[in-house]
Amino acid sequence: MSMTAEEILAEIGPVQEILDEHDGVVNVLDTTDGNVMLSLDGGCNGCSSTPMTAMQIYYSLKKLDNINDVIFVNGELPEYMRTFIDQKMAKEAQEAKSDDDGPQGEIV
Repeated sequence: MSMTAEEILAEIGPVQEILDEHDGVVNVLDTTDGNVMLSLDGGCNGCSSTPMTAMQIYYSLKKLDNINDVIFVNGELPEYMRTFIDQKMAKEAQEAKSDDDGPQGEIV
C-alpha cells in the first residue's frame, strides 16, 4: 500500500519545521510501490546542510514498513550517507531482536 504525499510530509514533521524556517521545500514526486521520490527545493538549493536534511528524511521514512526506498532526484543524499544509514538501521534491528530474545522484566 502506497502512502500519499500528505502522509509522507507528515512523517518528516520535525525536519519540515526546520525547512520552513529556511524556506526549504520538500516535493513528493511519486510514491508508487513504496518507492518515494523526493526533491529538496527552495532554500535547500545550494545549502550546505541539504545532505544532512536528506539523511534525516531518509532515516525517518525508511523506518516505515510500507516504504521500500527513498530516492532524492536531485542527488541530495550521497551514496555513502545512504549506506551509513542502512547499516545503522540494520544494527538497530539486530539490537532490537537481541533484546526480544532475552528474558523480560526485572529480577528481584
